[in-house]
Amino acid sequence: MSAPATPSTPVLLCAGEALIDMVPRPTQEGQAFLPLPGGAVFNTAIAAARLGVSTCFWYGLSSDMFGQQLRAALDAAGADASLCIPVERPSTLAFVTLVEGQARYLFLDENTAGRMLTPADIPDLPPEVRVLFFGGISLVGEPVGSAMEALAARTAGDGQGRLMMLDPNIRPGFIRDEAAYRARILRLIGLSHVVKLSDEDLFWLTGPGDLAAQAQAIRAMGPCLVLITLGAEGARAFGEGLDVAVPGQAVAVADTVGAGDTFNAAFLCALIEQGLATPAALAALSTEALEAALAFAVAAAAISVTRVGANPPWRRELAELY
Repeated sequence: MSAPATPSTPVLLCAGEALIDMVPRPTQEGQAFLPLPGGAVFNTAIAAARLGVSTCFWYGLSSDMFGQQLRAALDAAGADASLCIPVERPSTLAFVTLVEGQARYLFLDENTAGRMLTPADIPDLPPEVRVLFFGGISLVGEPVGSAMEALAARTAGDGQGRLMMLDPNIRPGFIRDEAAYRARILRLIGLSHVVKLSDEDLFWLTGPGDLAAQAQAIRAMGPCLVLITLGAEGARAFGEGLDVAVPGQAVAVADTVGAGDTFNAAFLCALIEQGLATPAALAALSTEALEAALAFAVAAAAISVTRVGANPPWRRELAELY
């Protein structure tokens, strides 16, 4: 695959949460917190831009110092944040602590720039935006969850033939109204062309069972493709008459933060580069093309997990392989 370079290359819009991870760091005085840009959809935008995809991002970005930090990170990666109007509300903060080796989060999100987005804030999408990615915890809270669902519904019904991909990136600890959240995710699955789930996400939605059967049950709700990530074991994709598995790569794992986000970006990158980022092309996808896209995504995620934090690879780091 060659990196996208022509003006006619489809633009990817990533819509969803951007936040500041407050990561603990030891000091002589005790413990301090290092503010790092994060959020699943934000990470996907960064990863896609680093891979050479023309990428724009939409969410509520604060005018405060943390919002400026998030904008700077998008700019450094080459992602366009011009759709994000500065908001006079605070940024979302996620304080991370380790309890017996397990990460725990104090999530400060009330009345924040992102959380308070409403359907009235949805921008008109530029015609060059041909692919939309959404998901993450921005689908949980209100009114932002309704705004994201409204964006998906508007895109599905506008007749423009844009491709939509969903990764709910389910975090049960953030969910306050499980019935409402499940209903929203099922509606969004029905609107999407590609749905990516971890195996844990899949079984949270469907209950225990055979992975292939449960994934096909999700696909029967409407998507052309259902992608299942399996951690170190790689990934598997299901489509009409398609069941493709790609093994994981043996690497020294630093941590897995952002691995799924990198996978998402790389899969869309591969579709765009092959000229397959349309609903019609996706419906006619060959086994070979799907395997190539899945392998590219697994390879990019494998590089990501060798680094501390969400630090996806640049395209040049994959150039020798793809």
